[in-house]
Amino acid sequence: MPEVILTGAAGRIEGRYSAGKDPSAPIALMLHPHPKAGGQMNNPVTVQLFHLFMKRGFSVLRFNYRGVGKSQGEFDSGIGELADAASALDWLQSSNPTASQCWVAGYQFGAWIGMQLLMRRPETDGFISITPPTNMYDFSFLAPCPASGLILHGGNDTVVPPVEVERVVSKLRTQKGIVIDYEVTPGATHYWAENLPDVEQRVGAYLDKRLKASEG
Repeated sequence: MPEVILTGAAGRIEGRYSAGKDPSAPIALMLHPHPKAGGQMNNPVTVQLFHLFMKRGFSVLRFNYRGVGKSQGEFDSGIGELADAASALDWLQSSNPTASQCWVAGYQFGAWIGMQLLMRRPETDGFISITPPTNMYDFSFLAPCPASGLILHGGNDTVVPPVEVERVVSKLRTQKGIVIDYEVTPGATHYWAENLPDVEQRVGAYLDKRLKASEG
């Protein structure tokens, strides 16, 4: 997996990039969990998302937020991390100027960053949010949400109870013109340790459905 070094507002950003074979291949950006909880771009769920998109021909980028791994800077409570995500998406778009679609996928804290990025980038075609921490961060900025997407949560998540996510999903579903798929995986916890195959199956099926629809 080629290592790439991008330039962000806080300096160097470390990433891993896989280019699609087709010049018009869609692009996808992966966002990792909270740096203060050990989150980094090699987190198992983040890596799995990366491979799911890569297998489907996307040009995919995952990266470390500021202060993580070789990325310069210090943790910035979400504000700087959102700027890092925007810089990474800029790089991905400039590297793939004829990309047919643009997707954002995030896990935990990365889902919160990803949803904010969606609001700033109306050109985004779809999103994957796994375990969005809706009881820790305010998600009311999603008004209106500019893209359809999948929200995947664990049925046994005690850190972010599913009822907290359903509240946000219900609001999103009142918006016209977008479709929010919400799936709860029975038995899965906040960390998906025993349920990575479920992530692969559910996210994979959703991506296949969306890609087929865009071809039709």
